[in-house]
Amino acid sequence: MELVAHSTDAVAAVSFMDLSLEAEAFGATVVFRENEIPAITGQLISDGEAASALQIPGLTAGRIPVAIETIRLAKEKVTDKPVFAGMIGPFSLAGRLMDVTEILYTCFDEPEAVHEVLQKATAFLKNYASALKTAGADGMILAEPLCGILSPDMAEEFSCPYVKEILDSVQTEDFAVIYHNCGNSVPQMAKQLYGMNAAAYHFGNAVDLHRLLQDAPADVLLMGNIDPVSCFAKGTREHIREQTLALLERCGAYRNFILSSGCDIPYTAPWENVESFFGALAEYNQTH
Repeated sequence: MELVAHSTDAVAAVSFMDLSLEAEAFGATVVFRENEIPAITGQLISDGEAASALQIPGLTAGRIPVAIETIRLAKEKVTDKPVFAGMIGPFSLAGRLMDVTEILYTCFDEPEAVHEVLQKATAFLKNYASALKTAGADGMILAEPLCGILSPDMAEEFSCPYVKEILDSVQTEDFAVIYHNCGNSVPQMAKQLYGMNAAAYHFGNAVDLHRLLQDAPADVLLMGNIDPVSCFAKGTREHIREQTLALLERCGAYRNFILSSGCDIPYTAPWENVESFFGALAEYNQTH
């Protein structure tokens, strides 16, 4: 975090996003493989009985203390820009506890069980967010990728109210929450998402960000969305320069737009591609 913050013109230092942390704290099984991010395996909650028995963990469970300490240390080392923590969203956490595929069926077959898990997930995430804030974070990115495959009505029932509960508990003028959703159904649920009143919305490259900016209220801040895989990880310096300039030409005139990647950048991305991304931004700013 310190190296990236001091080597780029990024407006904030952002912690690494590990979406297995919170599920592991609840007791889910994590698989660690070389050169891959940790992944949840198996199904911790299979029915309503298991949902009722689920216990809300404390902040000493699993690797949660490591993540909190990371923010404290990062805040000591990065003093010239905001430090943002990372945290999973409630529906995405519930999906890892109930199985990403199975939860979609359970939303129809046994919605009460899903809501019970969501209530417990939200209670834990509120405590976790508060601890990250106390550790010194200036804000956080709340990643809710699984919501991106829901219909707008399902998102309004199973995700948005719980995300808003977290936002309302922790977001202030001094602590900003950025909502991340990399699904392709974002345009259909945009109204519901904006209603949560996050400080900003970070969307993936599966959507047309220019179209979203055309329809979004002027006071809704949108961030994105250069492809982290085809551009950052697999593209050439010239390719990412062209893609970045093309996005800036389409979106740069909007005052509520901030350039970013569409999602986490794989560790395999060449550093020169990251430099080309920031170089393209500097090039655009010189002529506009």
